[in-house]
Amino acid sequence: SVASLLSAADIACYAAKVSGRNRVHLYDSNEVSGRHREMYWVSRVTRAVDEGRLELFYQPIAPTGCQAPALPDAYELLVRLRDDNGELVLPGEFVPAAERYNVVSAIDRWVVQRAVQVLQKHSQGSDEPAFLFALNLSGMSLSDRSFLDFVLTLVEDPKIARGLCFEVTETAVITSMAQAVYFMHELRRRGCRFALDDFGSGLSSFHYLKTLPVDFIKIDGQFIGNVTSDVVDRSMVEAISQVGRALGIATIAEKVESEAVFTELKRLGVQFAQGYFIAHPAPIGNLIGASPSVAESHVTELPQESSAHCASRAVAYSP
Repeated sequence: SVASLLSAADIACYAAKVSGRNRVHLYDSNEVSGRHREMYWVSRVTRAVDEGRLELFYQPIAPTGCQAPALPDAYELLVRLRDDNGELVLPGEFVPAAERYNVVSAIDRWVVQRAVQVLQKHSQGSDEPAFLFALNLSGMSLSDRSFLDFVLTLVEDPKIARGLCFEVTETAVITSMAQAVYFMHELRRRGCRFALDDFGSGLSSFHYLKTLPVDFIKIDGQFIGNVTSDVVDRSMVEAISQVGRALGIATIAEKVESEAVFTELKRLGVQFAQGYFIAHPAPIGNLIGASPSVAESHVTELPQESSAHCASRAVAYSP
């Protein structure tokens, strides 16, 4: 049909572009099932942004009680897509395609704008933001000057800027180091914070810590799950914690899924934790519709544990 012919031509054009441009690509239906799927998601993401069918979820980032810096109630914001059938789609389904075909910045813009709207609404009458929102930022947005200009217009109020923490990966930063560092410095001057996400997964992680203007290290979840049983993972987490303290950078453990892991992280000096043990992601409406002291209503004490690095009481958010 005409529609399938045009679809095949479109996929061939994208394949030529991805392969380096200035070339001819011959369409082969046996090789494009994955690309068909990506193109399918690109169109759905574009329509979802235009039709307002993206949704925000939040997941608490809880202090372990180990000399954590004072912060507003902290949450990572996670984006979901409501498909045509009303089902929620996780970002792992659509974000890779959005990144490949250069539409992920539209998602980033929507998330930042929505986060700022929530902060503006719930921080009125106070000198400090009601929340600290951690937002994942793609490498494409990080190196895009127009995206920086867009964010700068949203954070003219220093109180709003102090309520935003942008999470960037080492890979995204080193891909365009100069632009990324400029982006980070410009927003930190306004009061925004930055976290280096998936820390430890790259070979040069420790090297970049001395040069990147970050406030938090998010320790990659691959080291967290076995921290109580694997001596290598435990040593990595402890090393990251020690380097963070030496540089004045707070540490956050990802994918904390048991009390034993939480307690061990506290013993190792990790200051914040995030994961299913703390709380599962929930629609942001649950957060902004809650009482002002959201943290107090979710806190449960854990058993007291001795610690080489801290002696304060550990707390966690229950699901």
